[in-house]
Amino acid sequence: MLSDTLAKGLSEYAIGDKLRALRLKKKMGLVELGRHTGLSAAMLSKVERGKLFPTLPTLLRISLVFSVGLEYFFSDDQKRHIVGIVRRGQRKRFPERPDGRDISFYFESLDFAAVERKLNAYHAEFQPLQPGKARPHHHPGVEFLSVLRGKLELHIGTEDHILDSGDSIYFDSSLPHSYRRVSRKPCAAIVVTVP
Repeated sequence: MLSDTLAKGLSEYAIGDKLRALRLKKKMGLVELGRHTGLSAAMLSKVERGKLFPTLPTLLRISLVFSVGLEYFFSDDQKRHIVGIVRRGQRKRFPERPDGRDISFYFESLDFAAVERKLNAYHAEFQPLQPGKARPHHHPGVEFLSVLRGKLELHIGTEDHILDSGDSIYFDSSLPHSYRRVSRKPCAAIVVTVP
């Protein structure tokens, strides 16, 4: 039996609430979660209601089902979900591809400090390439791009689009697409992808 001090300290982590949120997000019932973890639905219910605090090995079994680390249950909800600041000096610049050939853009992640992101935001600097040199790529979801400066050509599916500074575009990123700077001046954009 836990002392009142320990019970109060553990209850501040809201382990049961976090477990319930994970389970409901996956649309999983207590019985199904029990099958995955080898734990009884009654025990899991007590954990969710804050009537029972799981041991670390038990919590680890639950974590593995939801692909989260133990820190998920012990971190501050407010810091984990709401605020993720990336200072300009913290950003790292990467080429589109690691081979360094025919690079059409360099990018910097703008939101890497945020945990459990619902989107990915980048600052991209586009390079001048000869027509046909930009290699198309695709990824699940949608993409939003807003040109900050310069002139950019986007090839999406079978269509070409020219965007000037201040223009933006939203498209299905499962279509093959590529970017090419078409101005002599530098070209940069904010790119947001949502899986």
